[in-house]
Amino acid sequence: MEKGARLRFQVRENKRIKQERDRYRNASRDRKVELEELKRCNKTVSVCDKTSLVFLTLQLFVVARIGFRAISRVLTLMAPRLGLTKAPCTQTIINWVSRLAIVRMKDELPPFDPRTGIPLFSNGFILMLDASIGLGKGKIMTVLVLDANHYWCNQGAPSLQDVNCVAVSVADTWTGETIAVLLQKIIARIGRPVAYLKDGGTDLGKAVRLLNERGVPGLSIDDVSHLVANLLKHEYQEHPMFDVFIRTCGKVSKMFKQSLLACLAPPKVSTKARFMNLHRLVKWAARLLKHSPRGRAAKGSTLQKLRDRLDQLPQCRRFINDFLLDAEPLLECQEILKTKGLSQESFGKCLPIVDGIPSSSVRSGFRDWLEKHLLVAKTLGLQETGMTISSDPIESLYGVAKIHGTGETRDADRIAQRIPVLCGALTRQDAENVQRISVEEQREWCCSSPSLTKQRRDVLSDGGCLENIPAADGHQGFEIIIGLKTGQNFASTFSKSANYENHSEP
Repeated sequence: MEKGARLRFQVRENKRIKQERDRYRNASRDRKVELEELKRCNKTVSVCDKTSLVFLTLQLFVVARIGFRAISRVLTLMAPRLGLTKAPCTQTIINWVSRLAIVRMKDELPPFDPRTGIPLFSNGFILMLDASIGLGKGKIMTVLVLDANHYWCNQGAPSLQDVNCVAVSVADTWTGETIAVLLQKIIARIGRPVAYLKDGGTDLGKAVRLLNERGVPGLSIDDVSHLVANLLKHEYQEHPMFDVFIRTCGKVSKMFKQSLLACLAPPKVSTKARFMNLHRLVKWAARLLKHSPRGRAAKGSTLQKLRDRLDQLPQCRRFINDFLLDAEPLLECQEILKTKGLSQESFGKCLPIVDGIPSSSVRSGFRDWLEKHLLVAKTLGLQETGMTISSDPIESLYGVAKIHGTGETRDADRIAQRIPVLCGALTRQDAENVQRISVEEQREWCCSSPSLTKQRRDVLSDGGCLENIPAADGHQGFEIIIGLKTGQNFASTFSKSANYENHSEP
């Protein structure tokens, strides 16, 4: 009886202990889950409101420069970390970007730099203008505004964040007369610029001359990069070895690809405006020939394989050396002028470099350009701080806009609508203003003509026909000017001016 009582007591105790163990085990498991949830919440950057979400999305497009579908996928992937229940779709992101362009072009120019708080345009501004190569149904003419005193408050060359878009227009072709008309509309809105910064195109030069004849004076500044390209073009385009060199580089590229020497293939240089980047191809050839010294190569060696694929490149050594002797001093001066601007100091640094150029025509041409534009800088009062002489921001703008959110078909109207988004500094206030743009206002500002992508889909799909393509005569090019909608009338007055004297600052 005593033994049975002890056994019954032990059974009850074991059962109680097991139940208590299971209770503690379940409680420990629940506490671990809660602890992991708390750790995950501490690491989450919560996007608490819609303004933060819009601002983050616009940063991914403008700063990170990724496409609309990629932005949607990134936000979907980061939704648990960002505290988002649902990521915006691709069309929503496109609408936000389109409305940001409206925000940028709807209001007047900002009086202060949003990044530094320094007043803008206290001593006038420079209009930077250029036309793109033909895209789809037309060419894009873009006009940017840059503070004339850029180098007074900035250390480096102007970037896209330092310029503001004041006009974008699409036309089948651009002439001096049509460009002058566009500039008149811009001047009526923002005032007269102190100078026009452009490339060496005759149409742009004619537009500036027409404005001067019509009583809208403004100095002309020629871009240094285009000047260097034109000097080299006039010197070497008729060289007997130039065509041989270009053809040989094409043959060498074909023979290097899909081989052991694929890593040595030449860089790709555009056939249009070839002399803008021809120095990259010539430098590649000079470096490649250094790996083929004089002497016999062992049979089957890498050197022999290299020589078998060089074609006529060794016969171009003289051309390569002469080109580099002229191009390298020009590129060195170009870097100095872009970084510091054209001033009395940078002019003094460039003179000894220019004197070392062997070709007299190149040397005299670049020296004349320096002296001419130094007088322009003195006229504007920028000989001490530095005058902007490079239109790289607008060239970079076209390069980004053509491949950024445009799809497979390069539609000029669609690209033009998004150009203002890529200029200027992005702020949180822009995200708040984007939310205030209604659907009706977006339709009024955006281009109403059908896109090339939609036309392509309508024609090439099953049941499509050529009649779905609208007549070219019915196409009205997209045009938007700061503070002025497409097709809106403007006041033809040039009395307004944004040139203010600044007596308190240099």
